[in-house]
Amino acid sequence: MIDSDDVRRIALSLPETVEKEAWSMPTFRVAGKMYITVPDDETSVAVRCPRHERAELIAAEPEKFWVPPHEASSAWVRVRLAALEDLVELRDILVDSWRQAAPDRLLEAHPALVPGGAERQEA
Repeated sequence: MIDSDDVRRIALSLPETVEKEAWSMPTFRVAGKMYITVPDDETSVAVRCPRHERAELIAAEPEKFWVPPHEASSAWVRVRLAALEDLVELRDILVDSWRQAAPDRLLEAHPALVPGGAERQEA
């Protein structure tokens, strides 16, 4: 079963990610911008997600994605770890959140982490 140790391992493998406690919970940041939080019960994570995409995610997979009322106005979504298919899916979600927080210099330096990035570099 996927757990917060998997989240930590994957997050810390991403370029320039640091772990920092905030609100008495682990958070992960790139270039000073938070992109993952691990709430107290560690059964879910919160990741960056544009609001216009969030509604679609929740409608398509409500067992996997949700937003608590106090985060409704934010650009974040919660992900239930137990609902994920595998570590590949977890990594994809965490990398997507990292991309939204990472500065352009990191995106350019790590094209494999950007959709189509490796192909663009080869062209």
